[in-house]
Amino acid sequence: MLQINKIHHITLSLFFIIIFLSGCSYKTLDINKQVSTAKPVISQIVKPVADQSGFKNTTYTIEGQSITLQDGYAESNTADASSSKIIIRYFGNEATGDLDGDDKADVAFLLTEETGGSGTFYYLAAGLAGESNYQGTNAVFLGDRIAPQSTEIKDGKIIVNYADRKANEPFSEAPTFGVSKYFQVVSNEIIEIKY
Repeated sequence: MLQINKIHHITLSLFFIIIFLSGCSYKTLDINKQVSTAKPVISQIVKPVADQSGFKNTTYTIEGQSITLQDGYAESNTADASSSKIIIRYFGNEATGDLDGDDKADVAFLLTEETGGSGTFYYLAAGLAGESNYQGTNAVFLGDRIAPQSTEIKDGKIIVNYADRKANEPFSEAPTFGVSKYFQVVSNEIIEIKY
């Protein structure tokens, strides 16, 4: 009788294991079926403009002055009529994405300004894509003699990462303090936002 109970117990255990496994495989098949019929997520498609380097040949506003770049370069005399020149250059750190909600490939990038002294001033600017050319924005001052790291566009926001000096450090020190600043374009103007 003990042996029959043992066989009965083993048989009953196998029966429940088979039922359990068939139920699990049924659910697995059901889950796989749901996954295979799900619609794929389509990422945002951004349309480029015809002349993708055109943002280096447009007008930007820096410290209230309209500056027109030609091949990423502009030069003008200083206000004091000395022989010193103000030189604006395309620096790089380009990021591409839609900044103004029109599904076109806008470009965020850095400019430098040299005024004849020891400083190199860094600015963030953006070229907003039109049908065939770019419209320049204002340029936002980032810092003097910083060390740019990266520029990104995520969800219509611009993120600029760079190294700077702490408030009490002299310019003779190398920039080592990590900074991330966040911006967005509102009515064709770059503004800093808190994140």
